[in-house]
Amino acid sequence: MTDEFESAYFMEEAGRNEALQGFGLAELLGSAELTRITDFASALCSAPIALVSIVESERQWFPARTGLDVGETPRETSFCAHAMLGTEIMVVPDATKDSRFVDNPLVTGDPHIRFYAGAPLVSDDQVQLGALCVIDREPRAGLTALQHDGLLVLAANIMALLHARRATRRTDRELDEQEAKFRILADAMPQMVWSTRPDGFHDYYNARWYEFTGAPAGSTDGEGWNGMFHAEDQPKAWSAWRHSLETGAPYEIEYRLRNADGTYRWTLGRALPIRDRDGAITRWFGTCTDIHDQKMIQAQREIVAHELSHRIKNIFAVISGLISFSTRHHPQIKPVAEDLRERILALGRAHDFVRPHSDASRPSAVQDSLTDMLAELLAPYAGRIVIVGDDATIDDRSATPLALLFHELATNAAKYGSLSSPEGDVQILIAAADARVRIEWRERGGPPVSVPTNDGFGTKLIELSAIKQLGGRIARDWAVDGLRLDLDLPVAALHR
Repeated sequence: MTDEFESAYFMEEAGRNEALQGFGLAELLGSAELTRITDFASALCSAPIALVSIVESERQWFPARTGLDVGETPRETSFCAHAMLGTEIMVVPDATKDSRFVDNPLVTGDPHIRFYAGAPLVSDDQVQLGALCVIDREPRAGLTALQHDGLLVLAANIMALLHARRATRRTDRELDEQEAKFRILADAMPQMVWSTRPDGFHDYYNARWYEFTGAPAGSTDGEGWNGMFHAEDQPKAWSAWRHSLETGAPYEIEYRLRNADGTYRWTLGRALPIRDRDGAITRWFGTCTDIHDQKMIQAQREIVAHELSHRIKNIFAVISGLISFSTRHHPQIKPVAEDLRERILALGRAHDFVRPHSDASRPSAVQDSLTDMLAELLAPYAGRIVIVGDDATIDDRSATPLALLFHELATNAAKYGSLSSPEGDVQILIAAADARVRIEWRERGGPPVSVPTNDGFGTKLIELSAIKQLGGRIARDWAVDGLRLDLDLPVAALHR
């Protein structure tokens, strides 16, 4: 053997041995499934010995064998090392007459091989593993056609088993590598990371969870996690989690989580399901984020905003009181002063509706609802002003001009229009589109009206509110049976 040939041979053998490791063959020693194959091969071929032989660099060994006590032999005496090099069954009718094996210790000594037939075991990527063989101590002419085909089928079954095993091992190895990478990434995250089985059983937490909570590893598996929350938050957390498990909906909740030092900190919990191709949930992955500092800052801001809103409300009350006080000394301005006072009170009601509230003071109506704000503002005319149609979203910026505008319309209707008559009423129709909101004011059942000869302060105030402040358009129709006013506003002017 030349140096070049010897080097190539050892490189090839090293690659083959590495490939053999991928099958996990050592774990197949004594395999019941392979032993059933050797038993059947022995019976099929009427041979006393049948072996599954794996050929390694120094030896051949038998993960399954029938009729032979020996578990391995040196490679240099192996018949299967020759059989695996071919593509068809290698048949040796009489080993004592074959120059390759005549002096082989397995021929001259136990088990006294005479007849040998071996089907090569070669993987789909051409890795030569060994052979499935049958052995007789008496010479034979060969195999029957049935025995020949049967031995090939059995060898193919062995390779199918080994290929499936290798694929599973590769998948397991890839999953292990992915899980290891996930754990490294999860442990490096500042958030607490956890996962559960499809039924919601918690079986993984990252290092940050144990660092934050101070809980011993494994102590919060299963249902133990809920005990880490504040007693007041536990029913809410359980209810939200059960809902997500039953519906597959994302899990999101704020709760107080016990820290390692025994204090509770506000935490945002979130989780999403992982689904397979059929849509079935295979796992839940979740995070816990410490939001305590943000929660405290938000609470302080709400306190400040609440205090400012109260002071603004008090300013409205002071101005209203000053106006009332002034009319005592100047009765001639009382009509004008009363109108001004009512407008200021309307502003106060609108501000009180949209201002920040505590849980105790918050109105039952939706604070960003145009319909609810108008209902609150026009409550003194309950039953006589009806609001129908769509709703629209407003904020504190648009509430003031809207309050002035509709207060002015209602006041004028009460003085001169439909609300001045016991039979009259007003209908407000709201139609909201993507970019604009159309509001129609319809007075009915009042005294006959006519077009005013000049624009009063109220008319100018309406136009100031609708056009200058809200960027809208106004159209009036002084119909005989009552005023009709169409207000067209951009949605962008109603809320930020």
